[in-house]
Amino acid sequence: MTGISESDGTVTLDLLKNKMADFAKERDWDRFHSPRNLLLAMVGEVGEVSEIFQWKGEVPKGLPDWKEDEKVHLGEELSDVLLYLVRLSDICGIDLGQAALRKIELNALKYPVSHSQLKGSESV
Repeated sequence: MTGISESDGTVTLDLLKNKMADFAKERDWDRFHSPRNLLLAMVGEVGEVSEIFQWKGEVPKGLPDWKEDEKVHLGEELSDVLLYLVRLSDICGIDLGQAALRKIELNALKYPVSHSQLKGSESV
């Protein structure tokens, strides 16, 4: 299971959703994948991501001082969070991509550029 489409190497939310659904079905795990169980599993994985950063202080973008194995480990834990989120949204009947685009639009209305204190300076 590579999670990559054969055509161009693009990974989409739909591809991940289908891969996760197949993975769970093949193992008869659907019976365990209630919204509550998936949420709690995802929170546990977020805790594992937090643990990686726990004693590192501020970390610059790109993680320039990190060893390659640390970056690989972080990627694995972030992937766990993403996969649980994708599975949770699927089980709840939420189109995660559309919900995320809608949320960006709502945030743009709630936080217009004209009210940004960082306008004209480096962004966050």
